[in-house]
Amino acid sequence: MNSNFLPILYLSLFLFLSFPFPSHSVRCNPNDKKVLLKIKNDLGNPYHLASWDPNTDCCDWYVVQCDRKTNRINALTVFQANISGQIPAAVGDLPFLQTLQFHHITNLTGTIPPTITKLTNLKELRLSFTNLSGPIPEFISQLKNLTFLELNYNQFTGTIPPSLSELPNLSEIYLDRNKLTGQIPESFGKFRGQIRTLYLSHNSLTGPVPKSLGNLKFTTLDFSRNKLEGDVSFLFGKNKEIQIIDLSRNTLQFDLSKVEFPESLTWLDLNHNRIFGRLPQGLKDLQLQNLNVSYNRLCGQIPQGGKLQSFDVYSYFHNKCLCGSPLPECK
Repeated sequence: MNSNFLPILYLSLFLFLSFPFPSHSVRCNPNDKKVLLKIKNDLGNPYHLASWDPNTDCCDWYVVQCDRKTNRINALTVFQANISGQIPAAVGDLPFLQTLQFHHITNLTGTIPPTITKLTNLKELRLSFTNLSGPIPEFISQLKNLTFLELNYNQFTGTIPPSLSELPNLSEIYLDRNKLTGQIPESFGKFRGQIRTLYLSHNSLTGPVPKSLGNLKFTTLDFSRNKLEGDVSFLFGKNKEIQIIDLSRNTLQFDLSKVEFPESLTWLDLNHNRIFGRLPQGLKDLQLQNLNVSYNRLCGQIPQGGKLQSFDVYSYFHNKCLCGSPLPECK
């Protein structure tokens, strides 16, 4: 190596090392960090949020997520936490939030804070398996970007807000396992969005099911364990897209003989109602994974063929005069 080159090399190396190396850039927005620390404080500084250290980047904290482009907090997903108290009002001060979840937190009490109406970007609201109470608030209908609403396994009371049908992007609703009363809103048959999934089971809903629901393209309906009555045959039909329907443990009353089922149907549970007539022949053409028509007032021979004989007697028993395999032969 040329001896004249060495001093130049050493000088270059010295200059390179003398420049400060860039430190790890902090992504966290200072306003978002301030709000998150307020939420932590309002929840009593739980161990579940121990990583929420003011000296670290909030984009690296547990149960939060930052948008890769804006670096703003877009998800807060608190789950299976030993947390007591109420949902802090400060959650409404995270303006870029798209997902808000408090799930499986049995000591979470109180009501849904009205400050969530400020979350205009919110797409998913999941408040489930908690002890939240009070009515389901009308102001949820102000969250126009909402696509997914899960408020099940809580202590909510009162009636279902008809205004939920005004949400233009909503596709899934879970209101099951609460203490809701009153009727299914007539407006639910006129959803502005493409509602596909509706869970209302394990409440104390009464009255008839609105016929307007028959105009929608549901894939899953669960109205089980309520006090609903009347004819719901309009929920079925050859051209429907329903895959799962559970209407069990109500006081529904209609002639099953006249019902046509869509090819898409894989799960049908009608047990503990007042349904009469015969089982339609079309049932044997379906690829059913579950069938239960027990504890009704059905009569006649069970159609032979398809998957109908793969279900045990408990799927059919306690009817007026159903007969044929898997029940005893018809006389």
